[in-house]
Amino acid sequence: MTTTPANAASTNPLIQAEDPVRIIKLLADELGARPAQIASAVELLDGGATVPFIARYRKEVTGGLDDTVLRNLEVRLLYVRELESRRHAILVSIDQQGKLTPDLAAQLQQADSKQRLEDLYAPYKPKRRTRAQIAREAGLEPLADAILAERAADPSDLAQAYLNAEAGINDTKGALDGARDILAERYAEDADLLADLRDFLWKQGLLYAKVVEGKETEGANFRDWFDFNEALRTLPSHRILALLRGRQQGVLDLRLGLDEEREALLPHPCVERIARKLNIDADFSASASPRNRWLAEVCRWTWRVKLLTAFESELLSKLREDAETEAIRVFAANLKDLLLAAPAGHKAVMGLDPGIRTGVKVAVIDGTGKMLDTATIYPFEPRRDYEGSIRTLAALATKHKVSLLAIGNGTASRETEKLAGDMMQAFPQLSLTKAIVSEAGASVYSASELAAQEFPDLDVSLRGAVSIARRLQDPLAELVKIEPKAIGVGQYQHDVNQRELARSLDAVVEDCVNAVGVDLNTASVALLSRVSGLNATLARNIVAWRDQNGAFPNRKALKEVSRFGDKTFEQAAGFLRVPNGDNPLDASAVHPEAYPVVERILKKIGADVKQVIGQHDSLKGLSPADFTDERFGLPTVKDIFSELEKPGRDPRPEFKTAQFQEGVNDIKDLHEGMILEGVVTNVANFGAFVDVGVHQDGLVHISALSSKFVDDPRDVVRVGQTVKVKVQEVDVARKRISLTMRLDDHAPLQRRAAEGGARPSGSGNSRGGNRGGAPRQAEPSGAMAAAFAKLKK
Repeated sequence: MTTTPANAASTNPLIQAEDPVRIIKLLADELGARPAQIASAVELLDGGATVPFIARYRKEVTGGLDDTVLRNLEVRLLYVRELESRRHAILVSIDQQGKLTPDLAAQLQQADSKQRLEDLYAPYKPKRRTRAQIAREAGLEPLADAILAERAADPSDLAQAYLNAEAGINDTKGALDGARDILAERYAEDADLLADLRDFLWKQGLLYAKVVEGKETEGANFRDWFDFNEALRTLPSHRILALLRGRQQGVLDLRLGLDEEREALLPHPCVERIARKLNIDADFSASASPRNRWLAEVCRWTWRVKLLTAFESELLSKLREDAETEAIRVFAANLKDLLLAAPAGHKAVMGLDPGIRTGVKVAVIDGTGKMLDTATIYPFEPRRDYEGSIRTLAALATKHKVSLLAIGNGTASRETEKLAGDMMQAFPQLSLTKAIVSEAGASVYSASELAAQEFPDLDVSLRGAVSIARRLQDPLAELVKIEPKAIGVGQYQHDVNQRELARSLDAVVEDCVNAVGVDLNTASVALLSRVSGLNATLARNIVAWRDQNGAFPNRKALKEVSRFGDKTFEQAAGFLRVPNGDNPLDASAVHPEAYPVVERILKKIGADVKQVIGQHDSLKGLSPADFTDERFGLPTVKDIFSELEKPGRDPRPEFKTAQFQEGVNDIKDLHEGMILEGVVTNVANFGAFVDVGVHQDGLVHISALSSKFVDDPRDVVRVGQTVKVKVQEVDVARKRISLTMRLDDHAPLQRRAAEGGARPSGSGNSRGGNRGGAPRQAEPSGAMAAAFAKLKK
C-alpha cells in the first residue's frame, strides 16, 4: 500500500490547491464573525501573535474579537487546515488510481467534515484483502450485478454459471455468498447511506450497558449500570465517561441499539432503511421471490456484519469526544474562576497547614510573598500542646505584623481554625482575619523542582504552608506554579484526552495571567513564563537580570535581557508592569507602542503624566475620537483613557472571606434546616459542591441553585464564591450532604424526588469520599444520591 503526501503536486484540474478564502469563510460562519475579522486574526496568529496580545492590543485589526472567539478560532483553524490537507491527499490518491470523476471531485470539495471525507474515500481507500475482494478475484462481481439487473431471475440459477473449482467456488451457495459479500461491501461504502444511517442512529439510538457475566462482585462499584439504557442524544458527559470507565475496567458491556420494541421488529428498521435508501427490491415477506428475498438478506448482512459494529465504534467515539470536550470545558471554566479569585493583596500572611500527629506547619510571608519565618506546632494528639501552640502563633503574628491567617482545608482544618480563633480571642490586639484556603495541589508544589529551587533548605511539609499563605495573598501568582490538572476542579479529568486537557488549561492560565498583568520586579519564573510572548527560558533570563542589576526601572530595560528581542517586547511589554518606575505609564496596561497617543493627550490638556494618571476627572471633556490616527483606532484610545483613569486595573473581585459556623466541625454536627455560609469548591454540569467546614463538600443540585430554571450551574455560582446554603439532607454513613441555595425550601430532596419519580443514575462522590474512583457500592436512593453519584475525578 502506498501513501501520497498531502502537498503532492497534481496536474489534474479537478484537484484544487488549498483555498484560504474557503477556510476563512468556513471559520467566519462557524464563529459568527465577518471574514475580514477572521482573516486578520489568522494572519496575526500565523505571525506568532498570542491570543491575549491580539485581544488586548489589536482590536482595530480584528474588529474587536475577544479572547473566547480567538481561542475557538485557534482550535478550529487547526481542524480546518487538517481537513484541507486530508482533502487534498484523498483527491490525489483517487486521481492516481484513475478513478477521480468530476462528480466525485465535487463531492469531496464540498465535504465539510473529516467524517464525510472518509465516507466518500472509503471505496477507494487501499485496504487489506477482504471477503469481497476475494470474491471479486473469483470472478463473482458480474454475478452480483446480474442479480441486481435481472428482476425476474432466480439467484441460484444465475449462480450456476459462476462455479469455479480453482477459486474454491464449488456450489451455488458459495457463489451467492461471494456475491452477497461484494454487494454488502459496496453498500457499506455508500457515503450517502452512511450519512443517513448515522443521523438516524444518533437521533433514535440508545446506549445499552450490561454487566459482564461473572463480574457482578468485582464490579459492584458500577452496579448502577448493570442494566441501563439511555438515548444517545441525552447522555450527559459525566455519565458517558462513567460508562466508558466501566467498560475499560472490563465490568460493563456497551452496545448500541434502538428501543426494545423496534429492535424486535422484523425486518430491523435499519435493514429496512438500507433497502429503501438504496432503492433495492428487498422483500422480507415469506412470499417474496427468491431474488427479492436474497436481496433482503444482503441488506440484513450489510447491517449486521458490516455496519452495526462500525457504527457502535464510531458513535461511541463521538460520545467520548463530546463528553471529553464538555468535561474539559467545565474544568477550564472552574480553573479560570479559581485563578481569578479575589487576592488579599500585599499583606503579611501566616499560612497554617493542618495536621494531627505530625503537627501543624506554620509559615509567615511578607507583603511581597517572601518567606519570613516557619514553625511546627503540636496542639493535638499526641502532644496536645494547645496553649503553647497559641503562644507560638501569637508571637509570630506580633513579630511579623501579620494581618491574615490562611488555613488549609485538609485534615484537621476545622480544629486548626478553632485554634486560630482561640488565639485571636486571647490576643485581640493583633486584629487578625482568618480564612480557609483550598490546599488542592499544595503537596504537588511542595515536592516539585520549582519549590526545591525556591526553598532548597526548607522541609517539604513547610513548603506547603508557604504555598497556602501565598494562595490567600495572590491565588493566581501561586497557582501558576502547579500543573493545572493537580488543582482539582474538574470531573473525570484522568479519563479525558490529556493532550487536549493540557492545551485547554494552559490557555486558561495564559489568559488569566495576562488579564491581570504581572509585576515585572516581583513575579516568579513560573508566573513570568505565562506572560504573552514569554517562555521558561526568557522568564529565567528576566529573573537573572533582576538578580544581577536590581529592580527594572522601566519597560525599556527589558531589551537588555538576553534573547529579549523586538518581537518579544511587542508581545509581552503591555502585560508586564513596573510600579514606582521611571515612567508611570509602565505601571499601566497601556502598551509602550501607544505612548505617543498619551503624549498627544497630555499636550492637549497641558499636564504631566503624573498629574493625570489615576485621576478620574483629569480627562473630563476630552473625546477619545480626537486622538485616533491611522494606527490607533477608537477601541485602543478608549482603552488608553480607561487606563489613565484607573491604571493597572485588576479584574478580580474584592477580597472577602467566608465565615464557617462555630461548633459545626463535622458532618455529624449538621442537621436538616441549618443555614450555613460556605465556599463553592467545584461546579459540575449537575450542580455545585460547597465547603461548609465539615471536611466533606455538600452538593447543591442544579435544581436547588435557584428558584428559576438553571441551564448551566455556572450562570449562578462560580468556584471560590461565598454562598449561603440550607442543609436539606445528611447521610453520615455515606458522607453525603445535600444542600440548597433556595433558603425557603423545606422538603428534603429525597422526599421531593420520590414524589416526582426521579431515577438515580451515575456514580461517584465529592472530595471527601472516593474522589478518583468508581461509584460507591451502597444502593443510591432519591435525587440526592442520584446527583452525588455523578461526580468522579
